[in-house]
Amino acid sequence: MSTQVNNKYTSIMGFDFGTKRTGIAMGQRITQTANGIGCISARDGIPNWEQLDKLVEEWQPDAFVVGLPINMDGTASEMSRRANKFSNRLNARYRIPSFTIDERLSTFAAKEEAKSQGHKGHYKSDPVDALAAQYILESWFSENPLDAS
Repeated sequence: MSTQVNNKYTSIMGFDFGTKRTGIAMGQRITQTANGIGCISARDGIPNWEQLDKLVEEWQPDAFVVGLPINMDGTASEMSRRANKFSNRLNARYRIPSFTIDERLSTFAAKEEAKSQGHKGHYKSDPVDALAAQYILESWFSENPLDAS
């Protein structure tokens, strides 16, 4: 997994990793904006690689960002270890840099936003994972702006 962020990474695909479903967003560092583009299914944390292959081919990202669900006390959780493993697999599979970011409360924020827009709280049938991925990516943009130089 890459740790150096430079200006050549502008089109970024972000992920809200999950064991049953992973939310995906695409964004641009130039505008520091992102939009959820959907979810892919997963089985015990293993993504449907065929679905992801199609999205990567369609969107052609320069890099990936995976949210790490860190515990509120700052320690790693089992889910953050699994999300980190997913990030490493993205890097190996697509040969594209993959970065991680602490994503504490992104799903909570996505649910709050969805509720304010009339979401009924049925997250299995109407997931907010892509919105959480959008928040993760926008947070990463805030921490990694393009250099003006």
